Amino acid sequence: MRTRILAVTAALVLAAFGATVPVAQGAVPTVPGPTCESHHGMVEYDSATGVYNCVGGYYDGERITS
Repeated sequence: MRTRILAVTAALVLAAFGATVPVAQGAVPTVPGPTCESHHGMVEYDSATGVYNCVGGYYDGERITS
């Protein structure tokens, strides 16, 4: 009986994490590389996170989509 309760609890926790992760990723502001550059920014690669970011200009600090 205890193992069933533990299994159901674990399944609910994993389902909750699965539902929140896409929402969190969608909340990150992104901008295309050419848009960053046309607004006086530069596209730079951040090796610590493995993503490209816009540095300077109007979109300073935002993640690059392509």
